[in-house]
Amino acid sequence: MENLVIDEGPNTQTFISHSDYRSVMSSLAETHHPLAGDDPLSSNSSSKSFRNSSFTEDSFLEPPAYADVVFSPFTEKPISGNGNSSQPTQHLSNSSSEFITIIVSNPQKEQEISNSLVPGGNTYVTYLITTRTNMADYGSSDFSGSAEFSVRRRFRDVVTLADRLADSYRGFLIPPRPDKNVVESQVMQKQEFVEQRRLALEKYLTKLASHPVIKKSEELRVFLQVQGKLPLPSTTDMASRMLDGAVKLPKQLFGESVSAITAQEAVQPAKGGRDLLRIFKELKQSVANDWGGSKPPVVEEDKEFMEKKEKLRDLEQQLSAASQQAEGLVKAQQDIGETMGELGLAFIKLAKFETEEAVYNSQRTRAADAKRVATAAVKASRFYREANAQTVKHLDTLHEYLGLMQAVHTAFADRSNALLTVQTLLSELSSLRSRVEKLEAASSKIFGGDKTRNKKMEELKETIRVTEEAKDCAIKEYERIKENNRNELERLDRERQNDFHNMLKGFVINQVGYAEKIANVWTKVAEETSEYAKDSI
Repeated sequence: MENLVIDEGPNTQTFISHSDYRSVMSSLAETHHPLAGDDPLSSNSSSKSFRNSSFTEDSFLEPPAYADVVFSPFTEKPISGNGNSSQPTQHLSNSSSEFITIIVSNPQKEQEISNSLVPGGNTYVTYLITTRTNMADYGSSDFSGSAEFSVRRRFRDVVTLADRLADSYRGFLIPPRPDKNVVESQVMQKQEFVEQRRLALEKYLTKLASHPVIKKSEELRVFLQVQGKLPLPSTTDMASRMLDGAVKLPKQLFGESVSAITAQEAVQPAKGGRDLLRIFKELKQSVANDWGGSKPPVVEEDKEFMEKKEKLRDLEQQLSAASQQAEGLVKAQQDIGETMGELGLAFIKLAKFETEEAVYNSQRTRAADAKRVATAAVKASRFYREANAQTVKHLDTLHEYLGLMQAVHTAFADRSNALLTVQTLLSELSSLRSRVEKLEAASSKIFGGDKTRNKKMEELKETIRVTEEAKDCAIKEYERIKENNRNELERLDRERQNDFHNMLKGFVINQVGYAEKIANVWTKVAEETSEYAKDSI
């Protein structure tokens, strides 16, 4: 009996489902833009990809498992077993000769020194972070050579890095770090969760390295380069900060400790929690701004900024709608590819049945037709899946910019908090001066003055001096954050224009290219089937 077998090449890989658009976005490794270099839709790359997976014309098809006849998209880079990207992407800075590449790989389980009552709670995973760069900030002497170094970090270190960057670079659009999803880590398979986190960390660090300011920060350099335990000070949890603030509050209220905000504290947000009195004062100022009858001493008067803020709010809504539609498209294309593949396997079985039971030439003709339809269906299924993988990579830009809106909100919140600090300090100065004036008026009525009132006035004047310094620093910080916002919004506009252009161009070329490939598959079947029809006349 005639045998027909699908020849699967040794490099054929099992397809990973795209049923969840968001999970696919995080699981796909970052690669170079599909439009750069060789066109993945060219005929040469197509024939090369299908050389080992095409049907033989003179043998019979044994129905294999569907997952065995599907392979990866053209441009996906293989990932080794330990999670190493085989060809890392280099991210160039504004200077074309300057680059930095970051690879996260080789996750390892470590043992916590302290004991934990939770089963498995005394273990954690560390990741090998390898950096290659020719930037002088990282010790490279010139652009002709490059330095390479590796460190091991755990997720807690990434949290510390993100917190330190948020404190030091207020007003900048800092890429949001991956979430620490404890529930997901328990539900998912451990290996799958670790791999997804590895990809998310690599993506996050790569974004930091592509930021024109953050990539030169001392915080990032220390994180990437310094061996051993991360030397950056870790963030105290909120409960501990609130407890410290609660202990400090009575002393501030009863005058046992200084209640005035220092210049150093003024440039940091009040939400840290260690100074509850400052939090209460700023909360009172915020309520007065919203519900009070009087106008705050300083208000946001940058009309251009307010207009951009409103436009970005509208952009976020449009991105959310577009991202949802992209998710629907990916799921629909996935369903088409799977259904087409199952149809091809059904025709394989039908062709086999017709061949085994064939007595007349008409039966053999039907078997040959079914065989060609099966061949075309499975090939078309592969093209659908490749097209879908490319669609995910192109439309991922929508999801990335939607996630970036979180950084925009944080940068705007930095500006609002800095303005609130200025308003609070100005109100505090007004109140302090009013108290001094009342004390001076009361003291002037007493011959020789009142020593107690005089002492209180001296204390208030010192508090006014400290508060004045804090106000000046707060105003400078506010102006600095405003400038950071302005520069970052300009950069966002430039990069969004370029990224969206590349996204649309790549998406359209991808759709056209694979539509032509699928059309060619069915055109060939139509021509072959018509020849059978002529022969039977």
